[in-house]
Amino acid sequence: MPKVLVVDDETEIRQMLLKYLKREGICGIECENGTEALAYLKENAVDLVILDIMMAGMDGFEVLKQIRQRMGEIPVILLSARQEEYDKVLGLGLGADDYVTKPFSPGEMMARVKVQLRKGMKIEKKAERILEADGLRMDTESCQVTVDGREVVLAGKEFWLLKFFMEHPGQVFTKAQIYHHVWEDGYEDDNTVMVYISKLREKLEDKPNERIWIQTIRGIGYRFGGSR
Repeated sequence: MPKVLVVDDETEIRQMLLKYLKREGICGIECENGTEALAYLKENAVDLVILDIMMAGMDGFEVLKQIRQRMGEIPVILLSARQEEYDKVLGLGLGADDYVTKPFSPGEMMARVKVQLRKGMKIEKKAERILEADGLRMDTESCQVTVDGREVVLAGKEFWLLKFFMEHPGQVFTKAQIYHHVWEDGYEDDNTVMVYISKLREKLEDKPNERIWIQTIRGIGYRFGGSR
C-alpha cells in the first residue's frame, strides 16, 4: 500500500486528505508542522509528501529544501492558499513535483496524487543491466559483481542492497528507508541494515587504497559514492 505524508497546520485539511486517501486505498500519515515531518521522514520511508507552504515556524519551502538535501527524490506536492506566480515558480524551482492552490477539489487532488505515485513506481522499476562506479561493476541479469575485475560473491540481500545503492548514487537514505526498499515489508530493523552494510564493506572496500563506496552520513544514514 502506498504511503503518503500529509503536512499541514490546518487539522481540517489534514483530516479531509486522509479520508480521501483512504478511499483510494492509500495509507495517509499526518504531521502538523515541518519539524515533525522531517523527524518522521528521517526514520520512515514514504512514497509521496503533500506539503503546505504557509506553516508557523518552518515553512514548506524550507522543509522542501531539506527533503531534497537529505532524502533524495521523494515526490512532493506543494499546497498553498496563495496564488502568486512567484510562489509557484519558487516551489517548482526548489524541486516540488506539483503545486496545488487552496481551495482545491479533493477529486483533482487524488488524481494528482496518483500521477505522482505512478511516476515514482516507474522510477523504481527503471533498471540498467550494467551498473558501474569507480572500479565496482554489477551485471544485474547475471548477478555478477566485480571489483577491478576481481569477482565478489554476494549472498541474497547483500546483492539487492548493493544494487539499491548503485541505482541511487549520491542520494542519502536513512536506515528505515533502506530497509523499506530492500526488504520490502512493513517491519523496520535498523540492526539488520547495519549488519548487511558491514558485510558489504568487508567484501568490497579496499582499505590499503582507502576506497569507500558506502559512506556513513552521521545522524542521517548512508550514501553510495565511490571515493579514494
